[in-house]
Amino acid sequence: MATPVSIIQTSTTKDAAGFVSTTDTVLACVRAYMEMRHGNEVWKNRAAFSEATFLFRFRAIPGLTVTTSHAISCSNVRYRILSVEDVRHKGMYLECLADKVESTVR
Repeated sequence: MATPVSIIQTSTTKDAAGFVSTTDTVLACVRAYMEMRHGNEVWKNRAAFSEATFLFRFRAIPGLTVTTSHAISCSNVRYRILSVEDVRHKGMYLECLADKVESTVR
């Protein structure tokens, strides 16, 4: 668990003129285990999440419920969380399957 990651919540607000702006709020900064998708048995068993290309595993954060509405930021790259699962020792660790978000702004 050596990769520093941030759990991010994106919120949109509309001002009086009707313009929409998005803001990112960092909920937590933790160290995580990060794994890319490859052809081993573990990823073969995750066939239901075929669009997931990254796995993040980190300790559960007291008082914070990580959901699929959140995102993960790592090395200035954003990952969309596709699923969150409690693993090992009754909620001690969270395992997130995620997909890399490609930037549409050029």
